[in-house]
Amino acid sequence: MRYAQLVMGPAGSGKSTYCSTIVKHCEALRRSVRVVNLDPAAEYFDYPVMTDIRELISVDDVMEDDSLRFGPNGGLVFCMEYFIQNFDWLEEELGEGEDDYYLFDCPGQIELYTHIPVMRQLVDTLQHWNFRVCGVFLIDSQFMVDPSKFLSGALSALSAMVTLEVPHINVMTKMDLLSKKAKKEIERYLDPDIRGILADGREGYFDQKFQKLTKALGTVVDDFSLVQFLPLNRSDEDSIDIVLNTIDSAIQYGEDLEPREVPELPDDDDDARDSGFPGEES
Repeated sequence: MRYAQLVMGPAGSGKSTYCSTIVKHCEALRRSVRVVNLDPAAEYFDYPVMTDIRELISVDDVMEDDSLRFGPNGGLVFCMEYFIQNFDWLEEELGEGEDDYYLFDCPGQIELYTHIPVMRQLVDTLQHWNFRVCGVFLIDSQFMVDPSKFLSGALSALSAMVTLEVPHINVMTKMDLLSKKAKKEIERYLDPDIRGILADGREGYFDQKFQKLTKALGTVVDDFSLVQFLPLNRSDEDSIDIVLNTIDSAIQYGEDLEPREVPELPDDDDDARDSGFPGEES
């Protein structure tokens, strides 16, 4: 059995920073974690990447191809569709290890989690390869303080959760960048009462025109308790540990691991055992 986190979220939500944080945290725990980059437009990593999709195809290569003439978004979708046609490349890169733990750093384009079945096909393939997969959807906490933006972010997370149909954890990132006042305000968004949050929002022309639709969407999320968030403060080891333990629990990581054997201590000679007092033997 192998284990995987699909690290998702909008551009700028902190996916690569999250991977870096988890890698460093696991290094301190003497725990092995491998990172797979699935973003063909990525540029820089401050952590070791075991497998990189850019070795297969990159957005720059697609955009420079005169026969394709794609822009950045079209180029990324083309790269991901090319990727799913070449899963044998990924299978070879991952190998056949046991109890391996992977972080898949995914692209941020929302189309990949709605009407384009790329990520769902990836999940199905990983499960076929004996992976237990957890979706980890990141949202920037600075973005979520506004009620209307919060609903938008919650629906994006819900879309990914419904599409992938795997254990799913939502994480509010960049908590360390919030002011003390903002940290107090954001607590209500972690386990949200969406009706109350929307009622406190300022009503502009857009809110008045689509008020019924907004309330209906909020009611669906609220009534079924579909969306909750875990706060992540990368400067707080306890915060990182809570997020990691929650994800591990969702995919049952560690339950199949063999306990470490305690080395046997050499037996003392019964005739010359140290009594603990100088000059005496038991």
